[in-house]
Amino acid sequence: MTKHWTLRTRLGAGLAVAALALTACGGDGVSSGDDTESDAAGDKEITFGVIPGWTDQTSTAYLLANILEDNGYTVTMTELSDNGLMYTGLAKGDIDVLSSGWIERTHESFWKRYGEDLADLGVYYEGAMSFLAVPEYSDIKSIADLPDHADELGGKITGIEAGAGLTKMTQESVMPAYGLDSDFTLQLSSTAAMLAELDKSIDKEAPIVVTLWSPFWANLKFPVRPLEDPEGAYGEPENLHVLANKDVPGDHPEVAEMLSHFKLTEEQFGSLEDLVANEFGAGNEPEAVAAWLEDNPDYGPELAKHLSSE
Repeated sequence: MTKHWTLRTRLGAGLAVAALALTACGGDGVSSGDDTESDAAGDKEITFGVIPGWTDQTSTAYLLANILEDNGYTVTMTELSDNGLMYTGLAKGDIDVLSSGWIERTHESFWKRYGEDLADLGVYYEGAMSFLAVPEYSDIKSIADLPDHADELGGKITGIEAGAGLTKMTQESVMPAYGLDSDFTLQLSSTAAMLAELDKSIDKEAPIVVTLWSPFWANLKFPVRPLEDPEGAYGEPENLHVLANKDVPGDHPEVAEMLSHFKLTEEQFGSLEDLVANEFGAGNEPEAVAAWLEDNPDYGPELAKHLSSE
């Protein structure tokens, strides 16, 4: 079946979310359907939001998109630079679905702010965690040990996007809990930049501490170890949720029903994310998902049972 995925790119943090409604330019994986096909799809059009490099979002979104497309839907992927824009767009209805929301803790502030305009369609993965990590060759075992190693670490914790929930937790909870504010700064950039810095440091066996989370493919690729968190500043493990704009259950009840039954085990998640992030790489998510579904032939049909014709 011909896929109709459209990629709309909105990467600048300063862009207004309202711009998401504009017709976007094409690229790899752009809709192969014409305007007639799009009009014919009508109310079977669904928009997912993803942040490039955040493979829990891209892996799950493209997996769900594949299944929806095979059942007559036209799916648009909208790329954003951080979760501030993501949740704003989701609340305004510019985005229909966020396939991986960490609303119990990491994205809790976004949920509190926008939750009345969102629908929680259920948990798809249990036991996610956020933490600080160091390479396995490091002698540092605990976050509490970091002040004693401030000089060798250059007084720097290498982080990710400024708008990430992990960033907020690290700044507002973890650093104060361990008195890191006076000796350390949290360097913010992007997930890709953080991983590049981690890779470079490991090649040189240089000291580094980074913000990380699980599930995430980087924990398998890089020889890293989470630091102990005796103060519990990052909190207990949390579950990952599928979120939608509040109107989606009414406008697309079959889609909402299918998404409420979406589940991934740790093994399924790991194999999917590895294909997306490593085997196929960024920009080839549709091909990676197709390969995963070939290895898991019953997965798509079982989930699609919860769809019916609109």
